[in-house]
Amino acid sequence: MSLREGEARAAATLRECGRDLARRGNSILREIIEGAVEVPEWRRYPEGEVYDAATHAQYFYHRHRVAGRARTGEASEHGHFHLFLRAEGMPAGIAPLVVPEMAVANAPVPPQSAPLKRGARDEVAHLVAVAIDVRGEPIRLFTTNRWVTGETWYGADDVIRMLDHFDLLTAAPSLLLNRWLAALVQLFRPEIAMLLRNRDKTVQEWQWRWCRRGHVFEDTRLEVTSSFDIDLEARLALVEEVGREPAARAAISSHRRLPPMAEGWGA
Repeated sequence: MSLREGEARAAATLRECGRDLARRGNSILREIIEGAVEVPEWRRYPEGEVYDAATHAQYFYHRHRVAGRARTGEASEHGHFHLFLRAEGMPAGIAPLVVPEMAVANAPVPPQSAPLKRGARDEVAHLVAVAIDVRGEPIRLFTTNRWVTGETWYGADDVIRMLDHFDLLTAAPSLLLNRWLAALVQLFRPEIAMLLRNRDKTVQEWQWRWCRRGHVFEDTRLEVTSSFDIDLEARLALVEEVGREPAARAAISSHRRLPPMAEGWGA
């Protein structure tokens, strides 16, 4: 399946999910917090996280403040999803980078947002985080340093290969929510790929500038390694327009020349 076909299929799924939510007077945020009146910081939703034993995709949602962040639009963020893929679901031929501090999470800094152990193996890759606002609309994609999630560190190109394997067949806690998240990853796959490459660049530059004798992956001054604001409705309209009119293909090529992203920042 080509990239354009994948985007079109993802857009159709997201439209379907949106119509279903509208009919029920619901939102993605309400779908995940299951009617909670208050959402305490650091509490994870749903209880026990979401893990698909068939695909080995995993995620959870929570909210918290991140010291040192002052980017436009972040005041409107309610919380974010952390999306993972565990070792059993990864493509063949992928291995962690062979550096001790990059291997399976065993560093001295306690992970801030590590996923629960699922499956038979320890290795787990953090694909991307998806921030949503109080309406449940996705507003930002971002990546994090290794200490944040306690992940196994894979190079950007390998993590990009994993994106096509993030799928959720389970209906718990909500089949609609699971389909929405998987489709969102496919719709914004080019942006997530760029974020992952920018993540690696940020980590390398941070090591060189600030952390020459230390372990950059455990440096708590570096938390968010790349970030990109998104507009779901605009992206859906763009994909649908390209599908309707061949002449509009140039628009999506222009769109993929992405604006500069954050290089990452620390506390």
